[in-house]
Amino acid sequence: MKKQKPMTQDWFATARTLSEALPYLQRYSGAIVVIKFGGHAMGDAREMASFARDVVLMRQVGVNPVIVHGGGPMINQMLKRLDIRSDFVRGKRVTDAATMEVVEMVLSGAVNKRIVQAIQDEGGKAVGLSGKDGGMVTCAADDPELGLVGRPVAVNPDLLHHLFTGGFIPVIAPLGMGQGGQTYNINGDTAAGAIAAALKADRLLLLTDVAGVKDENGDVVTQLSPAHVRELTAAGVIAGGMIPKTETALAAIDGGVRAVVILDGRAPNACLLELFTEHGAGSIIRDSAPQITPRG
Repeated sequence: MKKQKPMTQDWFATARTLSEALPYLQRYSGAIVVIKFGGHAMGDAREMASFARDVVLMRQVGVNPVIVHGGGPMINQMLKRLDIRSDFVRGKRVTDAATMEVVEMVLSGAVNKRIVQAIQDEGGKAVGLSGKDGGMVTCAADDPELGLVGRPVAVNPDLLHHLFTGGFIPVIAPLGMGQGGQTYNINGDTAAGAIAAALKADRLLLLTDVAGVKDENGDVVTQLSPAHVRELTAAGVIAGGMIPKTETALAAIDGGVRAVVILDGRAPNACLLELFTEHGAGSIIRDSAPQITPRG
């Protein structure tokens, strides 16, 4: 007869955490949560598996997650392997026809299917797509000097709603189609924001390699309003790579997303902590945000 292991403080802490999560599980049942997945976690097998497990759990408790992914480092590796030269304008890669072939092959192929496989390995049902499928994302050229880099001008979320009904988790590569049938490469954050707005998502989670938006002292600001974001940007506190992320957040909120969270995708169970705990994770941006409070 197998002996029962003695209960430990860790067991009681786990039980308390599960109990405290109940109101949040109820709160998000049926909610749509768009997650921009990228950064370090995409290249680490263990972190990929952890992320996939969290997404499957979210779906299991009634959340409708949508994954939008990037893949810049993988694209760079393939371009180098194929000896395809890259030109840059103001620090941004020019996407010509040859580069676009590689971008689509890597994003819709290797990267997308790796995420799909990770989710299915954890017991979920995932479907790999790009913004071209079902006429989901229509694009226009973002900057003629950059070639086939697009910005979304229309998003049709009908296909995603059908997938939710079937219990599937959509995994979307950030590609779109122009009016003339031309394929465009879209910045992953921009694509995620546009898709979240079209879905009127409850949450847009932007996973990054930093803990969130920081104030002038280097502390993470846990809650901000759009006005606070604009103030910190004007003051130069929000700068560099954080600017496009906060711009995506503001555009998504303007488009109908209830709240956007910028959080560290390297942190274990970051998405679950944000959705199902009182303290959350990272920096949440929403119209109703109270006064700024820093997190140490």
